[in-house]
Amino acid sequence: MAQKAAKQTAHRNTTTLNRTHLITAVVHIVFMAQRVVLRRLTGKSVAVYLTLCAPSLLFEFWLERVGRPSYVPGTKELRRSGEDLDAKGLTEYMWDVIYWTWGCTVFAAVLGDWGWWFWAAVPIYSVWLAYTTYTGMRSGTGLFGNGDSGADDVPSTSNRQKKMEKRGGQRVQYR
Repeated sequence: MAQKAAKQTAHRNTTTLNRTHLITAVVHIVFMAQRVVLRRLTGKSVAVYLTLCAPSLLFEFWLERVGRPSYVPGTKELRRSGEDLDAKGLTEYMWDVIYWTWGCTVFAAVLGDWGWWFWAAVPIYSVWLAYTTYTGMRSGTGLFGNGDSGADDVPSTSNRQKKMEKRGGQRVQYR
């Protein structure tokens, strides 16, 4: 089976993107329907809604652009499987923003415009993430570090080495 990994990535990306678009559509339709039916739809609430949902929609568009597989026209042959949407780093951050925006949209539908205050966690999380990345790079662990930046550089000794040192070093026996 040629390009099995690429086909699996393409299938996983297609499923993920379709599910994401469906959830986004449902969340936004429910929000707008709730605003029109139960609450007044003011210019201020629409402006806040558009402003705070724009990053999520832009990230979703970007993930669609880089993650959607493409096929050769007329055949089902895979031309490009798309980037891995489960990748760490910036892609993971984009998913976090999308998920958090869904939650804040639901909160705003239930609580009114006060629900948008939960969205303040996104910039706070961004600052914290940037700070920890910066301090990690300053201390030398960087992106490739093992995560324990406070550890000493003394190599650990095995139990066998500790026993040998306790006995006075390694003894060689001659026969």
